[in-house]
Amino acid sequence: MGSKMEGTSTPANRRDPYEVLSVSKESTDQEIKTAYRKLALKYHPDKNASNPEASELFKEVAYSYSILSDPEKRRQYDSAGFEALDADSMDMEIDLSNLGTVNTMFAALFSKLGVPIKTTISANVLEEALNGTVTVRPLPIGASVSGKVEKQCAHFFGVTINEQQAESGIVVRVTSTAQSKFKLLYFEQDVNGGYGLALQEDSEKTGKVTSAGMYFLHFQVYRMDSTVNALAMAKDPEGAFFKRLEGLQPCEVSELKPGTHIFAVYGDNFFKTASYTIEAVCAKSHEDTTQKLKDIEAQILRKRNELRQFESEYRKALARYQEVTERYAKEKQSVDELLKQRDGIHSTFTIAKPSSISASGSNLSNGSSSKISGDDSKGESPGEDGGSDGKDKSGKKKWFNLNLKGSGSGSDKRLI
Repeated sequence: MGSKMEGTSTPANRRDPYEVLSVSKESTDQEIKTAYRKLALKYHPDKNASNPEASELFKEVAYSYSILSDPEKRRQYDSAGFEALDADSMDMEIDLSNLGTVNTMFAALFSKLGVPIKTTISANVLEEALNGTVTVRPLPIGASVSGKVEKQCAHFFGVTINEQQAESGIVVRVTSTAQSKFKLLYFEQDVNGGYGLALQEDSEKTGKVTSAGMYFLHFQVYRMDSTVNALAMAKDPEGAFFKRLEGLQPCEVSELKPGTHIFAVYGDNFFKTASYTIEAVCAKSHEDTTQKLKDIEAQILRKRNELRQFESEYRKALARYQEVTERYAKEKQSVDELLKQRDGIHSTFTIAKPSSISASGSNLSNGSSSKISGDDSKGESPGEDGGSDGKDKSGKKKWFNLNLKGSGSGSDKRLI
C-alpha cells in the first residue's frame, strides 16, 4: 500500500500554494482552477511514468489546489499560513493507474469496507477532452441513455438547452443499479476548442443504487464530501456527529447558459466496467421538487450552524459531566471511609480493653459470670440461677442417696 500512502501524503517541503500554481492572492476561483488543470495535466503520472519528480510535483499541485479551492481553507491560509490548517484533514486523491495490481486490490477492499477513497481522473481522458478528440453523443432533455464504461475511461454526452430551459434550470443525474463506482464530469469550452474539466461528482451509495447528480437551478446547491466524515470519525468518534454536515461543499456552478454543454460518465470501478444510466431533466416540469430542494438546502445550512454552536455547549457539558463523575467517585469513597471510621469508634465502647477483647474475651466472660453467680447463689434458691448448677447438683445427689439409704433401712426394721 505504499503507492496509496504516497498519493495521499502531504508534500515534505510545502511551498506557498499561490507560488506552486503560479497565481496571485487576488486570483479568482476560475483562474485558480484553470491553473490547476494545466499543471495537473502537465505533471500527471500517466504522462510521466519515468519521471519520479513529476509525481512529486503532481502531489504538490494537488495539495495546493486543495487549499486554494476551498474558501475556508484559503481564508485560513491567507490569515496564518500552514499553521492554521489541519494537515491531517487534507484529503488527497490517488491515481488508480499508478497503483499497480496489488495496491489496487487493497484500495478496492477498503472501498468495499466503506472507507471513502478519492481517485484522480486518467490523464488520457483529460488530454483527449482538452484536445477535443473525444466522441460526444447527444443527450436530449427529458431522455435517458444507458451504457457500460471501461475503468478509467469516459463516455461523453452533449446536452443542448434553449433559453427557456436554461432559465428554468437543468439537472443531470447518473444512477447505477449495479452499484458501480463512477464519476459524473462537467466540461467547459476551452479557448483552444477543446473541453476543460470544471466539475466532478463522485458516485455515492443511496439505497440500493449508486448515484451522482449536478443541479443547475440558479441557487446554491451543496454536495456531500464523505471523506470529511470519515476523517472526523477516525479522529474523534464521539464528536463525529458534529462534523457530519461539515462535508457539505458548495457546487462551483449553479446555472447554465443556452447552448450545448458537455458531460461525461467516468468509470471508477477498480477492476470491471461501470454500468450506468444518465438522464437530463428540465426543472420546469419539477417546480415543486425544485422548491423543496431549495428549502431543504437552507434548512441543512441552518442546522450546520446550529450544530457548530451546540458542539461548544456539548463539549463544555461533557467536560462538566466528567468532572462531576470523578467527584462522585471521590465523594462516595470519602463517605464509605467516614462510616467505617464511625463503626470502629462505636466498637470501642466496651468494658473490656480493646487490646484484650479478641485474645481473652471468652475467658473473661466465663470467669466473670461464675464469680457473680457464686455470690448471688447464697441468697437464692437452687433452681433460679444456672451459675451454681455444679454445687447444687452435688447437694441434691447426697440428699437423695441418704434418703434412699435411711428409708430403706427403716422399712427393713419395721418389717422385721
